[in-house]
Parts: sequence; structure tokens; C-alpha cells
Amino acid sequence: MENTDLQQIVEQASQEIAAAENEHQLNLLKSKYLGKKSTLNGMMKKIGTLPPEQRPEFGQKVNKAKKRVEKLLEGQAEKVKEAAYRKAVTQEAIDLTMPGRKTNFGSLHPITKVWRELEDIFMSLGFEVAEGNDIEDEFHNFDALNTPPDHPARELSDTFYIKDDVLLRTQTSTVQIRVMQSHKPPMRFISPGRCYRNDNDASHSPAFHQVEALVVDEGITFADLRDILNIFVKKMFGPHIESRIRPHFFPFTEPSAEIDIVCVNCRGKGCHICKNSGWLEMGGAGMVDPNVFDQLGIDSEKYTGYAFGLGIDRIAMLKYNIPDMRLLFENDIRFLQQFK
Repeated sequence: MENTDLQQIVEQASQEIAAAENEHQLNLLKSKYLGKKSTLNGMMKKIGTLPPEQRPEFGQKVNKAKKRVEKLLEGQAEKVKEAAYRKAVTQEAIDLTMPGRKTNFGSLHPITKVWRELEDIFMSLGFEVAEGNDIEDEFHNFDALNTPPDHPARELSDTFYIKDDVLLRTQTSTVQIRVMQSHKPPMRFISPGRCYRNDNDASHSPAFHQVEALVVDEGITFADLRDILNIFVKKMFGPHIESRIRPHFFPFTEPSAEIDIVCVNCRGKGCHICKNSGWLEMGGAGMVDPNVFDQLGIDSEKYTGYAFGLGIDRIAMLKYNIPDMRLLFENDIRFLQQFK
């Protein structure tokens, strides 16, 4: 009787397994025929009711039936996987005769574009590129740059302090100080980077980008500074754009000057961007104050140098006619798509 039951169980299992179409159905059948509460496991419990001489033979037959079911499940599992693969291949097949989908390419941010162009221009003029940390101390950010302790730039209203004399740099001139501490003249390099000041409106941002340049050597004059600024302006904005310098004051340069360029919008005729003056402010410049050299152990009797700083964000606004600096930092995809 038990042999007939085993045969019927295997035949029924074979039919049901052959009809299974997915992995879920196979798992249910595995539980039905091989699980703890399955019929085959129930038959194993009958061994104890048989005469001792019949038990080994019956146990072997039950195990043989279980192995047969296991083999059927494994075979059907392979068939189900193969069928699923073929179905996926058919459904996901690419029709090579159909027109391709349009691929949209991203673009560099206008600040990145200007940053790279700046580096290319100055490297072509023999400058190296130096970088520094965004977090600085008061010595490198103020003291070494000849900025007195009572200067307004040191106030909390202008500078972001982290603690004590640790702050977010307000200018990349800090890189110039560190390079002069670790290198001997002659030197000729630029230091582009991000700076931080407590200011926020249409033309100012609390986080902005600057590039500063420093040249130190024997016989450097203000005429050299004037020449390099003229060359840079024409390379960046075109040969038709003129530049000029006006007297100014900075603690770390003497004499100091402001850099202006002809308005890139009206070409000097006067418009709302240049406030009808025909000129746009670009940055500050000057000859390095001898006090700065003396603090850093550079012989100010032997060496002279010039330095200037330009706003990368400002250059991007002028170059691409961007009316509000805040557009550069809002990451509006509609705005950024214009610079492909």
C-alpha cells in the first residue's frame, strides 16, 4: 500500500512541477512535497509502525522518492530561468532600424569655465598655479598682509570666524604668504580659490571666487604690473577691451591701484551696467609693501614685486552678461543649460 502511495505522490509531483511557470510556484511545490509538513515527510513517520525487517527498505524508497522530486524541481527551475531569460531578451531587444534617442550632454558651470580660462591665460604667460586651504589663521589672512588689528575687515560683520584666531579666508592672498614663506624669489604664480565674507546682494556673495597673482624678482616695476594686466584683459575679453588703473589703498601694497576695464556691454558709451561711466571695476592691484617682505624674511632692498586680485565671479558675470551674482550659485538647470 505504501509503495502505491509513494508512486502516486511522485507522479502527482511530476505533473505539478512540469506545469510550474515561475520561481514562486516552484517554491510552493518544494514546500508541499519536501517541507516539514509534506506528505513525504509524513510517510517517513510511518516507519516506526512497520515491522523491523521492513523499515530499511521502506526508508530507502521514501528517500528515493524525495530525491526524485528534488531532481524534478531542479530541472524545472532551469527551464523556468531559461524561459524568463528568453522572454526578457525578446522584450528588451533593440530595434536597430528605429531612430536613436537624443542624448543631452551637460556643461561646465560658467565659474568653472572662467576659472580654467584664467589658468590657461596665466600659465601661457609663465605663471604657476598654487592652492591653499579655505580655513586660515589671522596671521596669514591679516597680520602678514600688513592689516592692522583695528582694521574693519577683521570685524565679525565682515569676516566669518570659526574660533579665536581661526577663520574662513577672506582672500586668496593667504596662499601668497604661504608660498613666500616656503619658497625663495624669484616667484611668479597665481592662486585661484574660494573666499568668504559676510556680504550678500545682487553683486556680492558670502562665498565667492578670487584669483590672486604675485610676482617677486629683482627689478620688478609698476610698469610690469600695468603690462600684465593689459595682456590679461585683452586675452579674456577681446582685443577691443581697454583697461586702466586708478590710485587706491590696500594695506599690503604700496602704491596701490584699482583695475577698471571698458564696459563689455556698451564698449565705453555708457549703460545701466556701468552706470553710464563706460568703465567697470575689476579688482585691486599694487606693488607689494616692503613691510610684507620684511615679515617673511625676503630682502626688500633687493627684491620688488607686484600683486593683484580679480573676482572670478565678477569676470564670469561680465563675460556672459549675467545680471545677478546669485544666479551663479542657485544651480537652476534652466540657467546652466545656456552655457553648453
